[in-house]
Amino acid sequence: VQLQASGGGLVQAGGSLRLSCVASGIFFSLNDMAWYRQAPGKQREWVASVSITGHGDYADSVKDRATVSRDNAKNTIYLQMNNLKPEDTAVYYCNGLYAKFSWGQGTLVTVSS
Repeated sequence: VQLQASGGGLVQAGGSLRLSCVASGIFFSLNDMAWYRQAPGKQREWVASVSITGHGDYADSVKDRATVSRDNAKNTIYLQMNNLKPEDTAVYYCNGLYAKFSWGQGTLVTVSS
């Protein structure tokens, strides 16, 4: 299993980013997928998930600012984050729902105030 996230970077508060994560070695279209993040000094937390039918669920901390989606043809999930806040600063990872796979490489998002 390989999970490769990308799209992070340095952005000012109020800005936007679109994260991508390509999965390989799994039956992607048969798995609910999710985004997680780990801020400095904190535990990893669930951010959003997308079901096999494309339905999204969101943590309260990002609700109304995030949109999760998937492209089964590309084995890729996306996370569009708008109105970014400094507290969104973290390394973002993708995984199956309930983190059922080994963790891959995350992508760092840094939001400056």
